[in-house]
Amino acid sequence: MLALRKLSTLKSSRFLSSLAIQNPICSSLTILDVPSCTNYDERINKAGREGDFTTVHQLLNKRARDGFFNTNNTFKFIYTTNVSILDDLLEIIARLDNGFPRKSSYDCLIARLSKMHCISEAMRVAKAMVSKGHEVNNVTFHPIVNALTKKEEFEEAWRVVAVMKSCGISPDLTTYNFLLTGYCFAGNVASAAGVLAKIEEEELGADTRTYDALVLGACRAGKLDAALAVVRRMLDDGVPPLYSTHAHIIRALLKYNYYEQAVEFVRSYAGRDAKLDAENFGILATRLITRSKLEEAKKLVKEMSERRLVMGPRLKDFYELYVRSDGLR
Repeated sequence: MLALRKLSTLKSSRFLSSLAIQNPICSSLTILDVPSCTNYDERINKAGREGDFTTVHQLLNKRARDGFFNTNNTFKFIYTTNVSILDDLLEIIARLDNGFPRKSSYDCLIARLSKMHCISEAMRVAKAMVSKGHEVNNVTFHPIVNALTKKEEFEEAWRVVAVMKSCGISPDLTTYNFLLTGYCFAGNVASAAGVLAKIEEEELGADTRTYDALVLGACRAGKLDAALAVVRRMLDDGVPPLYSTHAHIIRALLKYNYYEQAVEFVRSYAGRDAKLDAENFGILATRLITRSKLEEAKKLVKEMSERRLVMGPRLKDFYELYVRSDGLR
């Protein structure tokens, strides 16, 4: 019995020693094989660069089954120089599992092509979806409309909207917001008003992006009172302004040299949201420094320190050089 115990102990010891030696390798492989969006993106892009579309197909299906969404990086192996692989991609996506795996892959591919401003290719994917009876909706076309309006290619954007309608898709608020923002950024008030009329006519309401575009348009047109009125309307309607909405007004006030009003505007919203405060105070202080308004900037940066707001590297350096050294703390 004693001999058996010794033999058993010896075998167990050797087995445990073997595991201890192998464990680092096993752990490393396990970590590498842990499913994640990043892991899937890396493997899909590797296969795509190698032209291994069978593997791309398998990975797209598997990631959906594992519960991992496609991301902006999923089709990063596609460049303007190799869009000829689109035929292969359309073939494998059409054979993906029906429902979410296929729909999300189509939408993700369109988003990638739109980001590269390969609009005709993106529309080709959308039309392929329609011809094969796959689900298309506003989300499918959002990246295309967004890309076109950012380049101020409004006629083409409206043609895309017409295609949407021909597919039985009623443009949603997000689609119109892209157009509204584009027109407002371009300073085309008349066209922006036309988009706003469509939004009201179709009873789509308004969200933070709608209001943000209106503030941007008013600021670009130099109508600061109107911009401030829109912000007040947002607050009355319970719609929180975006950080960019505040930034539009701050930049416009500075553009017209309304320095005191800019400081007053920033302070009027202080104390509600620390991140917003850091953003607003930071933008204003940085712009004042750029405009050589150092005394005004010193006071603002001092106030940021007192409010314990996060400062970027440039403002930290300014604080150390001009505020702390001057004893303005």
